[in-house]
Amino acid sequence: MAVAARESTLASVREKIEAGERLDFEDGLTLLETDDLLALGELADLARRVRGVGDEVYFVQNLYLNQTNVCRVKCKFCAFAATRKQPHAYTLSTEELVEDAVRRHEATGFTEIHMVNGESPHVDFAFYLDTVRALHEALPAVHLKLYTASEIHHMTTLSGLTHEQVLRELKAVGLGSLPGGGAEVFAERVRRLVAPGKEHPDVWFHVHDTAHRLGIPTHCTLLYGHVETYEERVDHLLRLREQQDKTGGFIAFVPLAFHPENTVFERRGWRHTTGADDLKMIAVSRLLLDNVPNIKAYWIMMGLPMAQLALHFGANDVQGTVVREEIFHAAGARTETEQKVEELVRFVREAGRIPVQRDTLYNELRRWD
Repeated sequence: MAVAARESTLASVREKIEAGERLDFEDGLTLLETDDLLALGELADLARRVRGVGDEVYFVQNLYLNQTNVCRVKCKFCAFAATRKQPHAYTLSTEELVEDAVRRHEATGFTEIHMVNGESPHVDFAFYLDTVRALHEALPAVHLKLYTASEIHHMTTLSGLTHEQVLRELKAVGLGSLPGGGAEVFAERVRRLVAPGKEHPDVWFHVHDTAHRLGIPTHCTLLYGHVETYEERVDHLLRLREQQDKTGGFIAFVPLAFHPENTVFERRGWRHTTGADDLKMIAVSRLLLDNVPNIKAYWIMMGLPMAQLALHFGANDVQGTVVREEIFHAAGARTETEQKVEELVRFVREAGRIPVQRDTLYNELRRWD
């Protein structure tokens, strides 16, 4: 009887998908609670096709940069941040950062720089403006995807400016888009436990809403697998969907699995998420986020074999070459820190999909039919 009931419940979700109806909170819980992983994946792949997302799988040539790991916030899930007095703390000058980026560009020809940092209390707003300006002047054809909403908010504290003023100034000197980090889980209960020094979730939304209204596209994320409940995961996704209804500025969603190594959670017995949970989150993200076109299977987090499977669970993007990623590796990721374009093409083809190299805004640069 339990099996029949479960099949019946998933059948009702299928009917909604086929009819183009929007799933609700209870549907989200049902999907997360199901044990039928293959049926869930099939539903997500159906939703992908019904909503007009083709068999193309996208990736970008990108470089990851971190200018400083010095941070005022002591998030319990973070293994990257440091205080200025710790021996592994660093802050690169604008000149050092740009010189490094130019050298890497000569070697790989990346089209995107993805940079996030700690929220250092020892710099000023000019530190950020000068860096964006210098990167843009040195590499004018490279898209600058820089700074989380938390960092933007930190800049308002440093400068006394509003979110809009900060974003306008950054855009004027070359900022192209924002990554989605800093969202973690929006539930206040969770944030009090894992990031008590971080701003209220409404601040994250205000930054992204402001960016969208200024013509700055952004990404969105969910960090799962720590202390959050299924209800809180669904609430997070639905709040993102509501924001997308208002502004349409999210170009991709990235579910991020929590990596506990070198954090307080490892000492308390937390372990990495299972592959089943990772695939479930990809699928549920595709099913609930009906207005976000691109769902990323972040291979640096889940590994290439699992990312291949995720392409059949609703994902249509594998992020990119991800040269020199540090944050997830600080927390125990054991994947490689870079993939060549040829390897990504092969891996997408082996999954039965069409590899497409894109730029940050999903303009097609090259495809392998």
